[in-house]
Amino acid sequence: MIRKNLMFAYASRTGTRRNLSALRAAGWGLMVSARGVHRTEGFDRYCIDNGAWTSFTQGQQFDEAAFLKVYELLAANSDFVVLPDIVAGGHGSLEFSLAWRQRLPFVCPQLLAVQDGMTSDEVASLIGPRLGIFVGGTSQWKEQTMRNWGQLARARDAYCHVGRVNSARRIALCAAAAVDSFDGSSVSRFAVTLQKLDNALRQPDMLIDV
Repeated sequence: MIRKNLMFAYASRTGTRRNLSALRAAGWGLMVSARGVHRTEGFDRYCIDNGAWTSFTQGQQFDEAAFLKVYELLAANSDFVVLPDIVAGGHGSLEFSLAWRQRLPFVCPQLLAVQDGMTSDEVASLIGPRLGIFVGGTSQWKEQTMRNWGQLARARDAYCHVGRVNSARRIALCAAAAVDSFDGSSVSRFAVTLQKLDNALRQPDMLIDV
């Protein structure tokens, strides 16, 4: 598949000034997590993650208060917000996310986190310009289904974003799926990885067969 449009990249927020400066210079955006510090660090473009992944990895419950706080503070000017979800929660995650969608005032585009077990058929009618797709789930499932989610988003005129993209290989998979953007934490933690990943992002008309 030939890439015709450049994806946009977001990096997890970091407090390291050197890394933030490098990200700004490269033109990346910032992903602000509900479970982190609620600052945009002066980035022109940023998005909001609900913090469910951090809670999951730490064996904790979803932090509703933290999410509501960051939503109130920053959502109005963000590129999008990922609706609260249940990591690896399948259909239960879908119901949880849709309940939050009804609860939140609409101030910016919202993304539905798709998880292992979900299919494009069951969410297709929900997806559109106001509700896009955040490709979550386990690593294997994410890679196996990414193209399907990208196709659904294009068919429904919706935005598609992929989470946890920290390698040139996975950036290539995102490009092959023709998604709009991705995020990762590698460039936030290790500035030396930025050049490699940014080069993978910016290769024009890259021929991919993955």
